[in-house]
Amino acid sequence: MPGVAGNRLRPLNLRRRERCDSFRLYDPFIAVTEVDLLSAEILRVHPDEPQPDRIDYIVSCLRKGDLIAMPTDTFYGLAVDPVNLHAVEQIYQLKSRQKHKPLSLLISSLGQAYSLARDVDNMLDKLADKFWPGPLTIIVRAGSKLPLRVTAHTGNVAIRIPDAAIPRAVVERFGLPITATAANLQGASECTHAACVRDQIGDRIPLIIDGGPTGRSLPTTIVDLSLGHGRWEVLREGAIPTHEIVMVLQR
Repeated sequence: MPGVAGNRLRPLNLRRRERCDSFRLYDPFIAVTEVDLLSAEILRVHPDEPQPDRIDYIVSCLRKGDLIAMPTDTFYGLAVDPVNLHAVEQIYQLKSRQKHKPLSLLISSLGQAYSLARDVDNMLDKLADKFWPGPLTIIVRAGSKLPLRVTAHTGNVAIRIPDAAIPRAVVERFGLPITATAANLQGASECTHAACVRDQIGDRIPLIIDGGPTGRSLPTTIVDLSLGHGRWEVLREGAIPTHEIVMVLQR
């Protein structure tokens, strides 16, 4: 049974709860208690076969501007609608994130990547064919569909297709990418299970998706393809070793 924790009253959470409470009308597995009204709702979703009604509920919360923590194939991430600038700003505030750092986005297909990017070449195809879905974040030049706030006015966007059924199902149902920055406080450890998210930020967000433990304990590898003229750079080595990136791009 989904659990709840926390005992501090946060008015923001109470407003969010009122706006995104309809799922309780037909889900007998979520207990409603006085304590629950004071902290994040925790919703269990099957990690491999996400229940469609729960995906619909998550999407309805995203459309209302809520911050939602959910598992990816690396760590739990914070998902919002990237074109909702108020929701995006809430992420920056919650994480005390520097304003010049753009947010990474989760997508569900290579076609969606091309719709968000511009001036891409076959390096994107090579990396996507080899490593997506998976723990590879690719930075490309951002197209005109994305607000400048999401790109932190850099003109670039970081995208990936996760090897995790829950966020992919959400993106497909939502029809837009979702943000994917780690669901942790600045300076704290990244979370690989829902209880960790609850302990760190459960009193500051309205909804945590419990999809069990994530599959990895390493961050994504980040490759920058925005440099142009066939140039690229590994900005962070994570779950995918640098030498594997080199082997694919030098073919």
